[in-house]
Amino acid sequence: MTPSPEKMSPRRFRRRALLRHLAASGLLGSAGVLGLIRQALAANPASMAQGLHPFRGQVTVNGVPARQGRRIGSGDTVATAAGAEAIYVIGQDAFLQRADSRVSFAGGAVPKLLRVVTGRLLSVFGAGEKTIRVPTAAIGIRGTACYIEAEPSRTYFCLCYGEAEIVPTAKPEQREAIITRHHDHPLYIHADPAMPTAMVPAEVINHTDAELTMLESLVGRRPPFDPADVRY
Repeated sequence: MTPSPEKMSPRRFRRRALLRHLAASGLLGSAGVLGLIRQALAANPASMAQGLHPFRGQVTVNGVPARQGRRIGSGDTVATAAGAEAIYVIGQDAFLQRADSRVSFAGGAVPKLLRVVTGRLLSVFGAGEKTIRVPTAAIGIRGTACYIEAEPSRTYFCLCYGEAEIVPTAKPEQREAIITRHHDHPLYIHADPAMPTAMVPAEVINHTDAELTMLESLVGRRPPFDPADVRY
């Protein structure tokens, strides 16, 4: 039996209300992902399943067709075909991988290195330091959420909240440490060494606060920004 709102803890009540909003909004698309929302509403956050959650389209792990529940870890590469989308959890980190994307993990039992080879990835991370490698930079992160669109000649990077240090491959001397609260400093990181600066300001594109809320809910957290300040 579902507890009434007045008997829920404030944290669970907020999480339930946010996830219901996501499900009603249609932002998450497929029935499989809506099933994930229902699971998140019912579950204790500590018990949420690791690995691949319901996904859409053709998704492979190490070149083999994926199945729901398949755990992801060091040495694994997740690839999504055109029109596909995958959501997965690794430890206290959660990921939304969009179509035509390839992401690899390395660095121990709990991966410390994430390589976005190509494509688009929205990620939320628990405590601890990790490194993200993209075609145009190495990015050190800590307690972060970020969105990446990786291309050979440039990378879009939005530090949605948290801390990061960006080292552009073309101009490593232009490394930059940034701290953001709410999508404060999105960038394009370019590969052309002839450009005077490797990193140029960008707009917030192609990811939403609703998606961040969904991913954080899968690992028992919520974003640090005020829900009243949702803008994207």
